[in-house]
Amino acid sequence: MTVKKMQKRLFGTNGVRGIAGKDLTPELVLTIGAALGSMRKGRIAVGRDTRTSGEMLVKALKAGLMSMDCTVVDCGILPTPALQYIIKDTFDGGAMITASHNPPEYNGVKIIEPDGTEMGDEETILLEQRIFDRSFSPVTWDQAGSEIQSPELIEQYIEGITRQFPNTPGKNMTVVADPGSGPACLTTPRILTSLGCRVLTINGIMDGTFPGRLPEPSVDGLKNCAALVTSSGAAFGVAHDGDADRAVFIDEKGQFVEENQQFALIARHICRTKKGVVVTPVSTGYNVETVVTNENCSIEYTPVGSIYVARTMRALLARGKPVIFGGEGNGGLIYPEHQFCRDGGMTAAMMVSILATSGKPLSELIAELPPRIILKDKITTPDGNRMIDFVKTRYSQDLLDETDGVKIHKHNSWILIRASGTEPIVRIIIDSDSYDEACELQKEINNHISQLS
Repeated sequence: MTVKKMQKRLFGTNGVRGIAGKDLTPELVLTIGAALGSMRKGRIAVGRDTRTSGEMLVKALKAGLMSMDCTVVDCGILPTPALQYIIKDTFDGGAMITASHNPPEYNGVKIIEPDGTEMGDEETILLEQRIFDRSFSPVTWDQAGSEIQSPELIEQYIEGITRQFPNTPGKNMTVVADPGSGPACLTTPRILTSLGCRVLTINGIMDGTFPGRLPEPSVDGLKNCAALVTSSGAAFGVAHDGDADRAVFIDEKGQFVEENQQFALIARHICRTKKGVVVTPVSTGYNVETVVTNENCSIEYTPVGSIYVARTMRALLARGKPVIFGGEGNGGLIYPEHQFCRDGGMTAAMMVSILATSGKPLSELIAELPPRIILKDKITTPDGNRMIDFVKTRYSQDLLDETDGVKIHKHNSWILIRASGTEPIVRIIIDSDSYDEACELQKEINNHISQLS
């Protein structure tokens, strides 16, 4: 059972994004706000990350919403999962101004439903139709909506995480937090401190130019974080992307923990305490499935994107299935007992709990997991679907999974080729139990793609 992926014209995998002032203009954001306000009447919560264009765009968003007689509650700068937590079962909808992991010149809009999840494809397509058709009219002067400033609502999110980890599991544990100058500067150090940790922070001052590193937490970008982990004797380092819905880790030896290994470790911990279904996209490493099935749990695959994971989780629960965990192999993990969205702050807290429970260092826990090799690549192209169709013909004799792009199964390995939902690129992921096999497959797929003229 899978939530199906539908073709959208403006919104991608996680909202609409573009270079601020060029692709993503105030006029467009105002129109998105008005279209949203015409669909979701009532109280709408909004927020933004630290990007320099955020203030300009959030004002345009609020103007559009108020032109439809909405009451706008501005939660200020905060992580995307914090806004989603605030909205859940309390507001009539919401919108976040963020471009997540994209470079500083980008910005975007994520639409959030009253249940705290990102808007699904069917409703997004209806929203797009209103945007393109301008099928809404501003209210008269005496019916215009109003605005309320409520930056204090972020406290609900921090408390919502910390109360799930009583008895200060981080006591006597040093942790390095790298919010990357994003909104997690306001949340993750406080969450970890509340769990009893001694917290050292790097890139902890909010700055939309991201002077310390880019919003995408990469191996190279986290070198300073890794150096602080080893020099301070910290148990681990945790870093976030631009809106803190993801978290990645550095172990106590200063080594970057590959995101699928992180997913597998947390999945193993959860599967040992409860049994049920783990939901994840087809892009997630096979080591996660191995760990889940070894713990007598099952796995369900979806298209790539947290929207599809979250909505599949909810659909399975509605059918009486015990869904216990979900997420993507990029550090974006979903805890259904907390909320149905990727949550980097919750993941940071979960890692503290896992280390406290196991009594083992992070590097040792990672070494216990099934070894897999994952190679990632991306190719800039304006026509990703044409490339995917070409690849399908070259591998027509293999087992193909077309849940999202094309996933080619070959013995104990697979290759996934899919068009990005946020950038004009095709992403290629190779997963194998052998480094030599992975390199051979990478060479093979690149040779095929080079023939495309």
